[in-house]
Amino acid sequence: MLPTKESMLLALFVAFTATSAPAADNLNPAVIPENRPSDPGQWSFAASPYFWAAGMSGNVGQFNLPVVKVKSDFSEILSDLDFAFMGTAEARKDRISIFSDVIYTKISTASGTPQGVLATSVDLKSETFAGLLGLGYTAYQDSASSLDLVAGVRIWHANTKLSFNGGFLDGVSRTDGATWVDAMAGIRGKFALTSNIYLSGWGLVGAGQADLDWDAAAIIGYQVSDRVSAVAGYRALGVDYREDNFVFDVVQQGPILGMVVRF
Repeated sequence: MLPTKESMLLALFVAFTATSAPAADNLNPAVIPENRPSDPGQWSFAASPYFWAAGMSGNVGQFNLPVVKVKSDFSEILSDLDFAFMGTAEARKDRISIFSDVIYTKISTASGTPQGVLATSVDLKSETFAGLLGLGYTAYQDSASSLDLVAGVRIWHANTKLSFNGGFLDGVSRTDGATWVDAMAGIRGKFALTSNIYLSGWGLVGAGQADLDWDAAAIIGYQVSDRVSAVAGYRALGVDYREDNFVFDVVQQGPILGMVVRF
């Protein structure tokens, strides 16, 4: 078993997802409420790459290690981030919309061991994925505002590889991970402050293989042109998944920044 320091380090970087990333449930599908076709009978499309500077806190357990509390600011996570992709897309026709949101992150870090007998160092590599596919229906709409009812399915995947270097465990590696699916439902809306500035937000909650899965955000957007908008805001996402000795009970939250391109 790893010393306490390594156990906490492992839990920290395995738990980070979405970071994010989200990173990113998007800007979530809810970040594209302005994707309203001029001709309601025609399909319109929008894509939104975004950056989510999320910190993380919660409880994590893997590799049969005790569950530990973890808390990390985004600046701490960023130093070990190898790659991240966050983006959402939407197709809309009249009151019906189909949307998706993808967050993928890859993190690696290394730590020396205090005694250096079992191993001189431990390498950690973590990959996480969160993907949402859903449908929306515009229940209310006027010249300045709109409200959508949304429902969908979110798929989570977390995988971590632990490798030992030096000592008795030199060359030994272990992998632990889990994949689960949750049903989600909620609302998203938009309110125009001016012809160019608008407020939007969403709230989703669900469960399935996880005991609880939720996502909420508040956004302000500026329409740069007919096809491009810039958006910024704050987002929080939480999930509580427990299966055997695998525990992933975390909340990620932080500012988001992105753009929406319609075509």
